Amino acid sequence: MPALPGLPRLFKGALIAVGPSDSSRNVVVFQYNPDTMTRRLEARAVSQEGDRGEAFRLTGTADETITLNAELDVTDQLAVGDQLALDLGLHPTLAALEIMLYPSSATVIQNDALASRGIIEVIPVEGPMLLFVWGETRVLPVRITSFSVTEEAYDGLLNPIRAKVDLSLKVLSYNDLPMTGDARFLFQRYHVAKEKLAGDNRFNNQAGTGVTLAI
Repeated sequence: MPALPGLPRLFKGALIAVGPSDSSRNVVVFQYNPDTMTRRLEARAVSQEGDRGEAFRLTGTADETITLNAELDVTDQLAVGDQLALDLGLHPTLAALEIMLYPSSATVIQNDALASRGIIEVIPVEGPMLLFVWGETRVLPVRITSFSVTEEAYDGLLNPIRAKVDLSLKVLSYNDLPMTGDARFLFQRYHVAKEKLAGDNRFNNQAGTGVTLAI
């Protein structure tokens, strides 16, 4: 059903794992947008105690981490007889989130076979590009650094039907990404959008301090 005219456009937060092709794209849209989200920024600064000449120098963009809690519930789907919910509960959604922390099993099996024959040296497997989506101004390349699931209710088959997921995400910036690629472009767009938003900060200005700065 199309949205009624005059209603605000509603966005849903999401995590998207983008593989080499669209067929390997794994999308988890938050069923309910978290009520709160904590973002922590730490400056990447050159300055150390005693380095007076380096006080304002930065080695890169701030280190940013995001923590949030997502609630999952299939009660409504069970009420209308959704077959997937009846058979598996929340297992598919939880698995879609958890697999973002795993390398592809096919790649692991292939590498193991090649390594056992002495064809390749085993190196860490590259995973998909992971994106955190939170509205139009925040589409960020991230790495999941912490993932905790609390399953709160089960059906008769012991499928979880209600759960809370605690996520900690590290935003990947210029310091973490190669010089080219989609992830770097997305972070750059986020950086530019942040500068534009800061420029729109007309609610606060120097006159509001009541102080005349002699600089």
